[in-house]
Amino acid sequence: MNPEQPQEPERREEPEERESREGPEEREDPEGRGRPVGRRVLLGTLGLGALGVVTAPTLQRGLESFLAAASDKDPTGLTGLLPNGGGFRYYSVASSVPRRNAGTYRLTVDGLVDRPAVYTLDELRALPQTRLVRDVQCVTGWRVPKTPFEGVRLSRLLDAAGVRPGAGAVRFTCFDGTYTESLTLGQACRADVLVALRMRDEDLGHAHGGPVRLYVAPMYFYKSAKWLSGITVTEDVEPGYWEERGYDVDAWVGRSNGRDDEPTG
Repeated sequence: MNPEQPQEPERREEPEERESREGPEEREDPEGRGRPVGRRVLLGTLGLGALGVVTAPTLQRGLESFLAAASDKDPTGLTGLLPNGGGFRYYSVASSVPRRNAGTYRLTVDGLVDRPAVYTLDELRALPQTRLVRDVQCVTGWRVPKTPFEGVRLSRLLDAAGVRPGAGAVRFTCFDGTYTESLTLGQACRADVLVALRMRDEDLGHAHGGPVRLYVAPMYFYKSAKWLSGITVTEDVEPGYWEERGYDVDAWVGRSNGRDDEPTG
């Protein structure tokens, strides 16, 4: 997966939780290997990237879709270096990532729990949804301010599974077949950690880790694993893909990886 990569601020927007997508709102406190893009596509993309900075959000999102499609055919990851209007970069550590939809997606919750479960996309959508608006901060330096994410609090899924005594961490696996992440149990149970289904008020697209990804609001974005497929409760933290390559296991924005970025908020 991505790094999109390698304390909470004092003032922050409160989470917004809905009992269902149609229900009342209430406030709470907190497939194949592609080829690298060619020279013509690269030059055209650079020009579009510059244009996107000064154009309307609709055009910016169209540009991001173009870049996402290009990155899906580019296992080198070079398209992730190109500018775009929305500010995001596209990363994957796998040469190709299969696609999942409402009919094929499954999320498994297992490990040190009393009630293992497998969720479909529709079942996740039917659970109470929490909306967070935070800055997204990549450890490489770019930031996208005030980005809405919406999904199920991870703590809700852990509570439903019944975490056993002796559990101390949660490990995440992804259907790209490569990426992994981990949080301590305390971090995983924070109100600002979501199993996210939507971003910027749209269903999560494939390039952004859809249909379901992890979103860890106060940490660098590599902790927010894309293409989430497994949640396993473990005894101890197991370093994830980028932690095994030198990144910090605790990735609080502004307090880790030798960076001094402002906390997200």
